[in-house]
This record gives sequence, structure tokens and C-alpha cells, in this order.
Amino acid sequence: MSETDEIIEGIGKLNKGLSYDEKANYKPSASYKLMYDSSTETLEPVYFWLLDFMNDFFPGNVEKITDNFASSPGSGHFSELQGKASQMQQESSRVLGTVNNILKGVLNLIYDLKEFKIRLSHYDAANSKDKSKKEAGILSLKQIWMDKVDIQRGQGSLNALSSGNLQFVTLRDAFMVVNSPEEVDKLDLNERVKRILKPRVQEFFEWKKTSEQELRKRFEIEKIYLKSQVEALKLNSRWAKPYLRAAQQLSTNEKLAGNPALVTAFNTIMLELALMGKNEVRVKDAIGSRELPRDFIKIKKLRKYYSLVFIEFKFRGIPSKSGQHYTFGGRADVEFKAYALNEDELALFKDKLDQSDLAESLKFVQGMTDDSLGKLQIDIDELTIDKEDKEEEDLNPFSALFSVFKVKEKKPDKKYEKEKLKRLKEKGVKRDNYAETYIRSLARAKAMDACYTLYDLYKKGHGMAAFPYKEESEVKLPKVFGESLIGKR
Repeated sequence: MSETDEIIEGIGKLNKGLSYDEKANYKPSASYKLMYDSSTETLEPVYFWLLDFMNDFFPGNVEKITDNFASSPGSGHFSELQGKASQMQQESSRVLGTVNNILKGVLNLIYDLKEFKIRLSHYDAANSKDKSKKEAGILSLKQIWMDKVDIQRGQGSLNALSSGNLQFVTLRDAFMVVNSPEEVDKLDLNERVKRILKPRVQEFFEWKKTSEQELRKRFEIEKIYLKSQVEALKLNSRWAKPYLRAAQQLSTNEKLAGNPALVTAFNTIMLELALMGKNEVRVKDAIGSRELPRDFIKIKKLRKYYSLVFIEFKFRGIPSKSGQHYTFGGRADVEFKAYALNEDELALFKDKLDQSDLAESLKFVQGMTDDSLGKLQIDIDELTIDKEDKEEEDLNPFSALFSVFKVKEKKPDKKYEKEKLKRLKEKGVKRDNYAETYIRSLARAKAMDACYTLYDLYKKGHGMAAFPYKEESEVKLPKVFGESLIGKR
């Protein structure tokens, strides 16, 4: 049993108490095999002939779902591919190190920009037209100036003079009250205090103007730098994925490595390839071609059903060096299988296929970049998106008139899809109703016809013995409740 059969049969086992006919849905509806053995012929013509022919049957819906290999450790092919794999691993490690460093820099920039934003809020308040808000902003800036700038004077600072032996106890309070050098002369203070206070007030307002300009300039520069770092992070993550993918694809498949045909000292290679072609059964088209009853058009919420054909290649060959590449002559076993699955079963099938080492390594990169940026996206948007970007105005006077006719593109809800997939794994796939059983039977018949045609025409096209005629598959009517009771099939 191949990996494909195991996965689909496992999907059926998620449901308990299936009938005989329902269990048959998770087994091949048709299966054909051929074996091609030639030490001089290579696998490539067999594979590409069938791939091109499948593209005619399933336009735009052909996927490569399996691509594994294993070489005997003593062969030159093994050592050459392992050298390439090591190179890819080194490159991926280097790029991932860069990703990690950029991510640390992004975090530091976000925290710096948040501090700048808090500081700038004091300047915004000090420039406000609201009297109470303006007063609070100026008092905050005066406190910052005394703690950060004036404190560098040591014993001559306002804090030191107010609390030291010189006993200028009114100096600090007077500084917090006045809002211009001219107001100092109006205060009821002695001349010694005024002579100290007036230049400090003048210095504060000059510092306020200069520091605001510099702080806003630095905030804008770091905001632009944050944008560039986020883009660099995304770019490096895209660079890392091809190296990880190549490193994983160049590594030997452990399951194939245990095959008895692989002898350490021999010059042997084992290959596993699998193609999947799918076509959706469109209810409207099937009604038009009289493959489904006309009343099916009235039924809503029918799940999508697909005709699936799998072609699996198992190849045992002898690699021989030809220039910079290898050619493989040997034995190819090709199996053609037909299935009919609904959209839920197909989603579970693809999810199981994605659970590989390659998928896990790519998820690791995604976790370093996409997931990390997802957590920080609110802060990044808040710090980098300007109000002008959010409030883009449409200058076309007719846009409001024709906006009614605009169709918004629906983006797939990833969260909903994950929850649905989790629910399917826990509870299994909902059983077919009467109409869906009919549609599945039609999908099965179409898959069987396509599977047989691919198998038969390949044999005829290569001068092999084949059947003189093709037997068409029939669509079986679903059993009604009474028939299931008496066990009629």
C-alpha cells in the first residue's frame, strides 16, 4: 500500500460505523499497473509523457505530491548530492542568522520609537491651544529639562541650588511657574534669584524649540529605517526558504534507504514520484449534459466533489555520469489509481501531505518572520503608517456613484480554515446525503474513465499490448433506506 492509499484510508477511519459502500469510498475505484524494465531507457521520457498527457486531462490541476529518492552510500551520485545538500544547509543557516539579527533590530527600533512617541506627546501638549493641556505639557518638559539637561551643572543646577547650602528654596518653584524671561521681572523675588532664574528660563525655551526639532527629525528617520528593516526581514525570509527547500529535497528519504535493493557498495538509486490530477464535478454542467437529474439545481449547500487520478512511479536504476548530470536506466513500476473525494476529504489529504520535514522547516522560517511580525504588526502599523496613508481620498467624482457595482474580492479566512480542519480531524468527515452520494458516484465514474484512458493510451502509444476497446464506467444510483435494510447492493 502506497502513502497515498494509507492517507486516504486513514481519512475514512476518522468516521466510525461506516457501511460497506461508504468504506469503499476510501479505496481506489480503479487501479492499473505497468512495469517497464530497460537498462538503456531512462525514467524521464515515461514521466514527462504522462505528465503532459495529464495536463490535457486536468488543465491547470496537476500537482506533484511525492518526490523522494535514495542512493546507495557507496555510489558517486550519493556523495555528489550530499555535497550539494551541505552547501544548501550552510547557506540557509547564514540567511537565518541574518533574519535573527534583523528581528532583534526591529524589536529595538519599536521600543525606541515608542519612547520617542511618548516624549513627543509632551511637545504636542505644550503646543496645544487648550490652556490646561498646554500647561501640563510645559511642566512635563521643564521636569525633563531639569532632570536631563540642567542636572549636568552639578552644584549649580536648579535642584542643587534649591536644596543645598545656598538655600535658594524659591528658585525651583519660580522656574516651574514662569513661561517667559519677561515674567521673571514680575515675580516678587529678590534680585539674586532673578539673576539666576532669567537665563535658565531663556535656556529652557531655546532647548524646547531645538530638542523638538531634533526629536521629530530622529523619529522620522528611525520610522523610515523601521520600514526598511521590516522589508529586509521579509526579503531574507524569502531567501532562506529556497535553500531550506533544496536542502530537504537533496536529503535521502529514510523509508527508501531501507529498501533491500539499495546495497551499500552497489551503484543504485531508488526514486518515488507521484502525480495527482483533479477535476471538480460541476453540478450545473452535469445537469446540462444530463449526467445529473434536473432537480439537483434546487439543492443548496452541496459540497464540492472531485475526480482524482494518481500516477505513482517507483524506479530502481543505475546512475551513470553524463557530463555534469546523471542519467538513470533501470526498472520503472507505474501505478494508475482513481478516487472520488469531496472538499473536506481533499483538505484532510493535503494537510497530511504537508506534514513533512520540509513543511516544518518552512514553518520555522515563517514563525521567525510572519508570526513574529504578526504579533508586532499593530505596533509597526501605528508607528509607520501616516494619517495621510489611512485617509486616501478618491478624487474621481463618479466613484461614489459606481461604488455600488464594485465587487469586493473575498480573501480566504485562514483562521476559519484552520478551525474547520481541526474539527474534521476530531469528528471526521460528514457523511454524504442522497444527492451527494449521487454526485460522488458521478465523480468516481469520471475518475475511472480518465484513469483507464491514461493507462490505455500510454500502452498503445508505446506499442504495448492493450485492450481493443474501452468499457465506459456507469454512474450507480444511491441506495434508498429500504434497500440498506435488506442488504441489497
